[in-house]
Amino acid sequence: MTRGLKTRIPETAAHLCIDMQRMFVEGTEWHTPWAAKTLPAIEALCSARPERLWFTRFIPAATPDEAGGAWRDYWRRWSTMTKNALDPAMLDLALPLQRFAPPAQIIDKTVYSAWSGTRLHKAFKDQGVDTLVVTGAETDVCVLSTVLGAIDLGYRIVVVSDGVCSSADQPHDHLLALYSDRFSLQVETAECREVLEAWVA
Repeated sequence: MTRGLKTRIPETAAHLCIDMQRMFVEGTEWHTPWAAKTLPAIEALCSARPERLWFTRFIPAATPDEAGGAWRDYWRRWSTMTKNALDPAMLDLALPLQRFAPPAQIIDKTVYSAWSGTRLHKAFKDQGVDTLVVTGAETDVCVLSTVLGAIDLGYRIVVVSDGVCSSADQPHDHLLALYSDRFSLQVETAECREVLEAWVA
């Protein structure tokens, strides 16, 4: 579900692209089939405002025993996706996006949220960022966690409906509806075309 923008996107916005890495686009256990289909919209946004672009990368634990708490069980389940088991190149940005960094900046994280244990919020505050244009993967995991954290931090959030993806269609559709309905005062959903037209240059 896409509701559209309430107002134009200001110069103080940043494009936050969540975890669009080779391990989600290519043939790993975490391959997300819809990821490749969102790349054209994501590339269009990256090309339009590369100087306002931030990527996150999800960095797995080296081994299950390195992780703490419930993450240890998580990485035992996904042991083939730990850093020691995975081809290091799979942690890189998806190939079509690599040309944008630099000037884009990359934030590495070890959990779903882009805010936990990173410098991202401080960097945005230092730059006067108050609006986030959000793309990436997955709609119902890392994108969700990051969007909820951004709500708590007070950002205006624009989720690009054709620029986010999940490995499961139903949760993806439900989350887009949830953003539009339950969080409508803090989260807007719009297609890439509308976002590009509305972003003040």
